[in-house]
Amino acid sequence: MSTRVVRLTVVTDFVCTNCCISEHELLDAIAYCKDVLQLPLDFELEHLPFRLINSSILADDTPKVERSDFLQKHIGKEKFTKLQAAISKWGEEKGVPISFRGVMSQTTRAHRLCQKAYKIGGQNLQVPLLCAVFKAHMEEGRDIADINVLADLAERTGTMSRAQAVAFLESDELEKEVNAMCDDARSKGITGVPMTIIDGKWAVSGGQSSDVFIQIFKKLAAAGVHNSPSPFSAPVVDTVLVA
Repeated sequence: MSTRVVRLTVVTDFVCTNCCISEHELLDAIAYCKDVLQLPLDFELEHLPFRLINSSILADDTPKVERSDFLQKHIGKEKFTKLQAAISKWGEEKGVPISFRGVMSQTTRAHRLCQKAYKIGGQNLQVPLLCAVFKAHMEEGRDIADINVLADLAERTGTMSRAQAVAFLESDELEKEVNAMCDDARSKGITGVPMTIIDGKWAVSGGQSSDVFIQIFKKLAAAGVHNSPSPFSAPVVDTVLVA
C-alpha cells in the first residue's frame, strides 16, 4: 500500500495553554496512528508563529509580570479560575504538570529560534525545540524571553550550541520574518490559536483531543494517496481560545 504524506501546519504561540495541550494531543495522535494503527501515513509537521499578546502590551524587555497576575488582569478572575481548573484536570489525566508559575513573556525570541531550527533541520529539529520551550514555560515557569534560557534549550535539544544560540538571539536574524508571519496570519483572519492546517486545505481551529486528530488521520488514510476528500463530516467549529 502506498504511503500518503500528510502536511500539518500548526499556527501556535507559547503563552497559549491550549496550544501546549493541543501539541501534546497532536503528537500523541501521530504516534498512535503510526505505531499502533500502523496507518500508511507519513507526517510533515511545520509550526508557524503567532503572537496572542500585542507587543504594545508586552514587549521582549518589558518589566516582568507574574503569569497569574497578568491573566487575571486581562481575562478576568472568574475566567482565569475556570481556566486553572480545566488545565489542572487535563494535566492530572495526562501526567503533564502545567502550572501558572513564573512570568508572562513575549514570545518573539522563542518563535525566531524555532523558525531557525526549522531552517536548519526541518521538523526533526523544530518539534523537539518547540516542545522544550512549551515545557520550560508551562511546566517549569521559566522566562522564555530570556536569551540564556532559550540558549540552554537550543543546546539541550541539539538545535545548535549555546554560543551559537546566544549569537543568533542577540542578532535580529529572522525577526522581520517572524513579524511578517504573525501579520500574515492575522491578515488571513486568524485571531486565535492553535490552528492546525491539513494539507493546505482544511483548518482545525482550537485545542482538539488526540481522538479528533486520530479520526481525521484515519479518514485520510482510507482515502489513499490520490483522493483528497474532506476528512470532516461537518464544518469545523472554533473552540474557546485563551492566552
